[in-house]
Amino acid sequence: MYLHGTSTINSKGHLEIGGCDTVELAEQYGTPLYVMDEALIRQRCKEFVDAFRKSGLPFQVAYASKAFCVMAMCRIAEEEGMSLDVVSDGELYTALQAGFPPERIHFHGNNKTPQELEMALDAGIGCFVVDNFIELHMLNAIAGEKRKKTKVLLRITPGVDAHTHEYISTGQTDSKFGFDLANGSAKQAVSEASELPHLELLGTHSHIGSQIFEVGGFQLAVEKVIGFAVSVRAELGVTFSVLNLGGGFGIRYTESDTPLPVAEYVAAITSTVREQFAKHGYPLPEIWTEPGRSIVGDAGTTLYTIGTYKDIPGVRKYVAVDGGMTDNPRPALYQAQYEAMLANRAAEPEEEVVSIAGKCCESGDMLIWDTKLPKASTGDVLAVACTGAYNYSMASNYNRLRRPAVVFVKDGAADVVVERETLGDLVHKDVVPERMKPVSKAR
Repeated sequence: MYLHGTSTINSKGHLEIGGCDTVELAEQYGTPLYVMDEALIRQRCKEFVDAFRKSGLPFQVAYASKAFCVMAMCRIAEEEGMSLDVVSDGELYTALQAGFPPERIHFHGNNKTPQELEMALDAGIGCFVVDNFIELHMLNAIAGEKRKKTKVLLRITPGVDAHTHEYISTGQTDSKFGFDLANGSAKQAVSEASELPHLELLGTHSHIGSQIFEVGGFQLAVEKVIGFAVSVRAELGVTFSVLNLGGGFGIRYTESDTPLPVAEYVAAITSTVREQFAKHGYPLPEIWTEPGRSIVGDAGTTLYTIGTYKDIPGVRKYVAVDGGMTDNPRPALYQAQYEAMLANRAAEPEEEVVSIAGKCCESGDMLIWDTKLPKASTGDVLAVACTGAYNYSMASNYNRLRRPAVVFVKDGAADVVVERETLGDLVHKDVVPERMKPVSKAR
C-alpha cells in the first residue's frame, strides 16, 4: 500500500498516521474506524489556494463538502481560507453550526426544495448555483417575498465528456444537471435570469466530472464557456464576472492512477482562461473552483478488524472484515479500487493474494478483489487507504450496522470528530404504534 501524507511504518512494524499508531487507535476507538490525516488535509487546501494566488487572477476555492461533511472539516476549510460548496439543507446546517461564514457558502443541487431555498436565503449565503428554470423562478419568487436580492451562477453542461466512470461524469449533454449549451437552454436561462428583479447573475458554473487525471477536459470546458460568454455579451448585453469551473481533480487510489500535482491543474486552467479571454477581448472574470475528493480523499484511511476467512482451493481466498459496503459503498457502486495493508504487520512481506469481503448479506459487498497481504489471521487490523472522500458521507445503516467513528490525527494526538453510533442510536427514531406494543400477561 502506498503511504500518503504523514503515514509511515514505525519501529513496532505498525502503520502510523499523524504520529499515531493505528493499532492503538483501533484498540482505543474500535473498528471500523475512519482516520483522517489533518496535516495532509491542510496541505491540500494550501496547495489549491497558493496555486491560484500565484496565478494573479481573482479567485475563490470552495471545498466541496459532499466529499466529507462534518463540523470539524468545515472549521478547517474556514481556517485555510476556503469557501464552501453545499448541496442540501443538512450540509448547510452543518456548516452554519460549525460557524462557517454564510457569505462564503455556495448552494448547489438539481432539485433544491423551497424550504432549502428559504433556509439559505435566511442564512444570507453568498451564492446559489441555479440548475434549471423551475429553480430559477422559484428562487426569484422566494427572494422577492423576503425582499432580498441574491447572487446566482447558472450551471451549464458544456458538452465535455470527461474520461472517467459514467456515474461520475457530469459535463456531457445527456446529464441530469444544468442548462445545456447545445440546445440553447443555457442562453435562454441567461436571458431570463438577467431580467428577474431579485437575482444578480454573476456568471456560469460547469463541472465535467470526477477523478480526472488530465488537463485537456478543463481546458476544453474553458474554451466552450468563453465562446458562450462572448455570444451572450454580443446578443444579450450580459457580461459575466465569475467563471466557476467546478472540481473533479483526481487522486491516487491505486498504482494505475496518475494524478497531476495541484499546481499543474491550476496553471493549465488559469493560463487557458487568460489566453482565451484576451483573445476575445473579454474582461478577466473571477475564477472559482470546487475541489472535494482532492482535498480529503488520500487523507483518509479506514481501519478494520479481520474476522473470518474462506479459502476455496484453486479459486480464491476471502478475508472478511467488520465493515464493508455500509462504510464504503464505492466498490459496489462503481467498481472503485483500493489498496490495503495489515496495519499491525505493516513491515512483513506479502505472502498471499486475497479478496477483502465485507460483512453485509450481499454477494456484492466486496471492498478489494485480489490484493497481496501477509498471511492474514483473525484479529489482524486491516488498513484501507484513500477513504477520506465519499466513504463517511455515503455510509449507511444497512443490516442495522452502526456507522463508524471518525478521528482526526495530527502531531501524535487523536481527536474524535464524529462519535461511533450506538445500538441505541439505531432505534432512537423508531416508533412502535400502540396497537403493536406487547401486552404484559397477568399472572
